[in-house]
Amino acid sequence: MDLYEYQARDLFEKYEVPVLAGIIADTPEEAKAAAEKIGGVVVVKAQVKTGGRGKAGGVKVAKTPDEAFAAAEAILGLDIKGHVVQRVMVAQGADIAEEFYFSVLLDRANRSYLSLCSVEGGMEIEELAVERPEALARVEVDPLQGIDKAKAVEIARAANFPEDLVEKVSDVFVKLYAVYTGEGATLVEVNPLVRTGAGDIVALDGKVSLDENASEVRHPEHEELEDKGAADPLEAKAKESGLNYVKLDGQVGVIGNGAGLVMSTLDVVAYAGEKHGGVKPANFLDIGGGANAQVMASGLDVILGDEQVKSVFVNVFGGITSCVAVAEGIVKALEILGDSATKPLVVRLDGNQVDEGRAILADANHPLVTLAAGMDEGADKAAELANA
Repeated sequence: MDLYEYQARDLFEKYEVPVLAGIIADTPEEAKAAAEKIGGVVVVKAQVKTGGRGKAGGVKVAKTPDEAFAAAEAILGLDIKGHVVQRVMVAQGADIAEEFYFSVLLDRANRSYLSLCSVEGGMEIEELAVERPEALARVEVDPLQGIDKAKAVEIARAANFPEDLVEKVSDVFVKLYAVYTGEGATLVEVNPLVRTGAGDIVALDGKVSLDENASEVRHPEHEELEDKGAADPLEAKAKESGLNYVKLDGQVGVIGNGAGLVMSTLDVVAYAGEKHGGVKPANFLDIGGGANAQVMASGLDVILGDEQVKSVFVNVFGGITSCVAVAEGIVKALEILGDSATKPLVVRLDGNQVDEGRAILADANHPLVTLAAGMDEGADKAAELANA
């Protein structure tokens, strides 16, 4: 779950990371009141989960409350890379002397954490990494040791911070790492981290991504941070049913049991779709080990609710849950859905009690169901039906 900037700012403040005052506003009137409360020069910043706000006109400096009103009026409703601005943050202005960059993130490839740091902040870090990779320090962080003072100093020196700043910035790195571990994050990023004219180090803009798996168990309070209004309605519906679902931009709905099998199915469907008009998988949906009627009905209900879906490929390997249970689940799910089930289903079963499971589907002889002997055959048929 990605947080808005104001939410990241609040988390930073909780962990004593130095930040400036910030107040959210949903109307120009609220922005004016926030500017009056903060006093002095403020910055009105669009709250959207994408970069490039400044270039798109989503960040404006206001020297008076009236200017803050005008800035909010111009920013609210603005479309920034497909994100419509519904809220702004009125932030205290800063006397910026230098801009830096710092982040800590999950390095899945190396099964560790990684800190990225540079004395050149304020620009697109992706561009810096490509154009001048030597300006971006990459320091591996052992999850068991984390970022203590010594590690923070190592990171600061690797990024070529001048010695007179190493002490200050390393203290902030330690606190930012505390946010990372304390909140179960997969990314904590500050760009820019600034040195003010007075010599203070301040996190001026923050980006935080939280691990939703950790949130469910260790941080139930994170539910309050979720922007339910901006959530995809199908993903929200799937979540309510306890389904592991991710919407994609395709035409073939995919249901499988086990994340590895579903990921493989997405690849096979995409490959098969190249021969059938370029159709692609429409979603990731893992029903896990339980494929009873209600689980299957909930999964089909979500997928069939996607207007882009033209066909569905059910690809299940019977293990603990036998193919008999899966087949019975599909038959009963179609009964439960009734007339709302209108799109063709291609079903591939294998594994425990596969012959019995296929016999159940064959006997049911549902007009929407096509049995496939193998995974490749099933993907090809589903892609063909979607293209038709």
